[in-house]
Amino acid sequence: MNQYQGNGQLSPEEQEQLYKIRHSLAHIMAQAVLELYPEAKIAIGPPIDTGFYYDFDLGVDEEGRPRTFSPEDLEKIEKRMRQIISERHPFIYREVTADEAREIFKDQPYKLELIEGLEKGEVDEYGNEVDEKPVISTYRQDTFEDLCRGPHVEHTGQIPPDAFKLMSVAGAYWRGDENNPMLQRIYGTAWRNKKELNDYLKMMEEARKRDHRKLGRELEIYIFDEEVGPGLPLWLPNGAILIEELEKLAKEVEREAGYQRVRSPHVTKEDLFLRSGHLPYYAESMYPPMELEGVRYYVKPMNCPFHHKIFASRPRSYRELPLRLAEYGTCYRYEKSGELFGLMRVRSMQMNDAHIYCAEEQFEEEFMGVIALYRRYFELFGIDRYVMRLSTHHPRGLGKKYVDNERLWLKTEEMVRSAMRNGNDPFVEVPDEAAFYGPKIDVQIWSAIGREFTLATNQVDFAVPPRFDLKFVNREGQEETPLCIHRAPLSTHERLIGFLIEHYAGNFPVWLAPQQVVVIPITDAHNEYAANLARRLFDGGIRAEADLSSERMNAKIRQAQLMKVPYMLVVGDREVSQETVSLRKRDGSRRNDMPVGEFIALVQEKIATRAGDL
Repeated sequence: MNQYQGNGQLSPEEQEQLYKIRHSLAHIMAQAVLELYPEAKIAIGPPIDTGFYYDFDLGVDEEGRPRTFSPEDLEKIEKRMRQIISERHPFIYREVTADEAREIFKDQPYKLELIEGLEKGEVDEYGNEVDEKPVISTYRQDTFEDLCRGPHVEHTGQIPPDAFKLMSVAGAYWRGDENNPMLQRIYGTAWRNKKELNDYLKMMEEARKRDHRKLGRELEIYIFDEEVGPGLPLWLPNGAILIEELEKLAKEVEREAGYQRVRSPHVTKEDLFLRSGHLPYYAESMYPPMELEGVRYYVKPMNCPFHHKIFASRPRSYRELPLRLAEYGTCYRYEKSGELFGLMRVRSMQMNDAHIYCAEEQFEEEFMGVIALYRRYFELFGIDRYVMRLSTHHPRGLGKKYVDNERLWLKTEEMVRSAMRNGNDPFVEVPDEAAFYGPKIDVQIWSAIGREFTLATNQVDFAVPPRFDLKFVNREGQEETPLCIHRAPLSTHERLIGFLIEHYAGNFPVWLAPQQVVVIPITDAHNEYAANLARRLFDGGIRAEADLSSERMNAKIRQAQLMKVPYMLVVGDREVSQETVSLRKRDGSRRNDMPVGEFIALVQEKIATRAGDL
C-alpha cells in the first residue's frame, strides 16, 4: 500500500503511469551514477510506493571502508538526471539469452549473479523467487542498459523534471543478507507534478517533527541504553503510564467480550517449541538457547504454545467453546540489528495477545468479532484510514516456509474470505505472507499525517492444535480438534505507542496523557494552595502535579507546553481567595475564575469517556 494517501486518489491508469515514471527514474539514476562514478557497480533498482531506489557498490577507500555518497553527490546525480530527461531518450526493450546478458554485464558482478538465477528460473531481475522461468530481457535508454521487464515510459521526456527529488542514502546488504557486501542505496521520491512533490515533502517534514524517536526522548517516554542492549527499551515513568492505560483499556474491552486472562513464564524448555513447530520456521528470530543441567531453554518469542498447554490442562467440552485466553505477555525476538527501528522494531515486546479456541462452525463469528474489536479501537484513536490484508500461503513454500498441507491452506483461506465478505469488510489479498500455520488478516493503518504502519493481526491456526493433541468433546460425544485464532488488536505496546506518539504528535488525549494537569503558582506565596490543589486533583483520580520550582511563572508555562500537558492551572491571590483556577488548555484556549469542583468534574468526565477532545 502507498504510504502517501495521494496515491490512493488516483485512477488505475494514473497509478500505472506514475509507476512507469518511478521505474524509469530508477534507471536514469543508475545511468547518472555510472557516468559520474565509472568505478561503481550496480545491483537492483525497483520502483517503490513513493518513488524509487537503486543499490550501488562504490568500492572501498584507502582505509578499506566502503565509500559512501555525500549530500553533494546527490545534488550532482540529480542535476545529471534532469539533463538525461531533457534529452528525450527512448526506452528500448529487447530479449536476450543468458550468454548475451553475461556479455552486456561482464563488468557488473551483481548483475551476473542475478543472470545465473534468471537462467536457472529461480529468481527475477530483482532477486525475488519466481514460479516460472522468466524471460531474460533488458531496457536501454541512451548509453545505459539494465536487466528489466518493464514497464517504462516511452521516452525520458515524459518524466516531469520538477516532480522528483533524491532524498537520502542508506546502507543495504546485497540480497538482504548481512553476510553479503553492504551497498549504498539512494532513495528518491517521484510524483506526477511539482505540487504533488511539494505536498509530499511537506508531509515528510511534518513526519520528522512527529518522529516517535525524537518525541519519545523529549517527552521522557522511553530510552535505549547500549549497556542494556539494542532493541530493548527502558520505559520511563511517562511511558509506564501509557502502557498501564492501554493495558487497562484492553482488559476492559476483553472482559466485556468474554476473554479470560492467563499468564505464562518468560522461558521454557526447547521441547515446547519443537512440538509447536516454531523452531524449524522461527529459529532465526529467536534468541539462542541456554543450557542448564543438560536441558536447553529458550526465552519465549510468542505466547501461543503456553496457551495451548493451558487449554490442554483438562478435558474440554463444546459447552466451554469458544474459549478466549488473553495475556499481556512479554516476548523476545532477535530482530537483526539493521532492522531495529525505535519502538517499531524491537527485541523485547509486550503483546496484546489472545488465543480463541473454537469449533469450525463458530469460526466466522469469532473471527469477525476480532475485526469488530479493531474497529472499536480505531474509532477511539481517531484512525479513519486502514486496509485489511489477507495474507495467504504460496505452494512453493509448503514444507519450508509453511506447514505442508495444501488442502487445509485452501480451506482456511476460503473460510477467511467468506467471513470477510459476509461481514462486508473490504480486504486485499497478499500472497506468500501468511503465518507458517495458517492465513491471517493484517491491518495496515495510516496516522493523522498519512504515514503507514502495520498494527493489528488476526491469524487462523489449523496446524498447531493437532501437534498439542488439543481436543474437545462435541455435541455428538466425539472428540474434535479446535481451530485456534491468534489475535493482537493492539499489536505490542512498543509499536502501538510509537504509532500513537506520531499520530497525536505527542498531544495525547486526556485519558492517555502521562501528566494531565500541572498547577502553576504565580509566586512562592501561592505554593501551598497549588500543592493542596494538586493533591485534591490526584485524590480525584487525575494525574496532577504542582510546579513548585524556582522558575518564573512564564517559564513553568513554557515547560508544561513543551511536555504537551493538556491542562495548566495558574493560581494567584484571586484564585486562592475564591477557590478557583485560571485554566489554560494545551490548544491555547483559556478560562478564568473556574471553580475547582467544576474543573475536576470536567477532567473526570474526559477520562471516564476516553474523550478525544479537551
